[in-house]
Amino acid sequence: QVQLVESGGGLVQAGDSLRLSCAASGRTFSTMAWFRQAPGKEREFVAGITWIDGTTYYADSVKGRFTISRDNAENTWYLTMNSLKPDDTADYYCAAHHLSAYIFGEFRKTPNEYAYWGQGTQVTVSS
Repeated sequence: QVQLVESGGGLVQAGDSLRLSCAASGRTFSTMAWFRQAPGKEREFVAGITWIDGTTYYADSVKGRFTISRDNAENTWYLTMNSLKPDDTADYYCAAHHLSAYIFGEFRKTPNEYAYWGQGTQVTVSS
């Protein structure tokens, strides 16, 4: 059975930092990512990383503030979030896919391109 479990969310103040973790079991993956969904908004891509060489991808809204990383030996990946803003408030989900990180040459950035999902962890940033 494949399982992804997120942890590390919480309530913080603007400017603070958090690190989210996604611990996977049951299999390994070619592609690992983080998405978020704020109330009333669509689920959006935040960051992604490849298993084979650690290439990273970021949404423009978090570039320079967030960092995705992975520990292949532990089948775990992380999202380090710095300089948090109230607009970062959302439920954060880790996701993974067992096939290539790329579809038609582009990194997987939409939710329907991921086969495996965690249950979500809430991040709330107060002003």
